Amino acid sequence: MKTKDLICVSCPIGCAVTVTLNDNGEVVSVTGNTCKRGDSYARQECTHPERMLTSTVKVSGGRLPVVPVKSAKPVPKELLLSCMKEINKVQVQAPVHIGDVVLSNILNTGVDIVATNNA
Repeated sequence: MKTKDLICVSCPIGCAVTVTLNDNGEVVSVTGNTCKRGDSYARQECTHPERMLTSTVKVSGGRLPVVPVKSAKPVPKELLLSCMKEINKVQVQAPVHIGDVVLSNILNTGVDIVATNNA
């Protein structure tokens, strides 16, 4: 058995959470959380961590040279660098509007990259 100490980021409280994992990396217990969200966060963080991805994409013919973008849902943490490489290859034609999908289904994750501003 091994333990991992985390700070929960699910709410503003920021509980110090301890996760106990068995030898197969499966969660045995979660302690220190004061709500159910802390338990869920800790289990996911230890077994399949995900992150929202924010970046910019080049714009051709727009009033700005780039437009800010984000992932519509969190992507697996281990794919963040690969996703960034794909995003850096993209150039969109103006006009771009908030919510426009600038890259669909990045790396076959089922997650779209969407504009968060107009350009």
